[in-house]
Amino acid sequence: MQRYFVELAYLGTNYCGWQIQPNANTVQAELEKALSTILRHEVSTLGAGRTDTGVHASFFVAHFDSQMINLQWDQKLLVSLNEILPRDIAIKEIVAVTPDAHARFSALSRTYEYHISRYKNPFSVETAWLYKAPLDVDAMKRAASKLLTYTDFTSFSKLGSDVKTNNCRVYTAMWEVQEQELVFTIRADRFLRNMVRAIVGTLVDVGRGKIAEADFVKIIEAKDRSLAGTSAPAEGLFLTSIEYPVNIFIE
Repeated sequence: MQRYFVELAYLGTNYCGWQIQPNANTVQAELEKALSTILRHEVSTLGAGRTDTGVHASFFVAHFDSQMINLQWDQKLLVSLNEILPRDIAIKEIVAVTPDAHARFSALSRTYEYHISRYKNPFSVETAWLYKAPLDVDAMKRAASKLLTYTDFTSFSKLGSDVKTNNCRVYTAMWEVQEQELVFTIRADRFLRNMVRAIVGTLVDVGRGKIAEADFVKIIEAKDRSLAGTSAPAEGLFLTSIEYPVNIFIE
């Protein structure tokens, strides 16, 4: 058996997230159907994470095993695979990796972006949160920087999540103004379910003056989800990068 990494992108609007669910349209189900058709054997994939309903990925990774050893995923084969897939899912590359490489557990870090549109834009209806009220972006930037000094993010975790720890190491957390959008970028070694959207929603509360920067710190330290803000809408969230050790890739 040979293990492969599939690098793909998708618009999450029409899907109930990445992970296969009963009676629901998911990205994983579409990918497995397409791979099974091309390879002519049943393919089971495992993704780098579980994006929620409506969340997008400009870069996502899944792995699968195949009896087809040293299969050359040339451009022609990738074109055939993309023709089978719906137009809102695109395969970028498929590469051979070592047998122990794992799309989820081998990841060193992940990066998400959250987009807030400041003006009505018909071309960002599905990819940004339209929020036209005034925001103190400088206060949001200062509050976001506090995330780098903490590791326990229970206050931003979905209640009832089945995880062993709520500790994460955040490497980057910053806001940028990009034309008519505000973009929040956050990079960490791991993320809790709903974590980014909860953080964004709470930072927006800082920006609108509902809570002070000092309150944002108190919310983190309280380790209580009920004290944080409402989660930002799914449509503004993108998984944009996943970092892996270079030695898992087979030349």
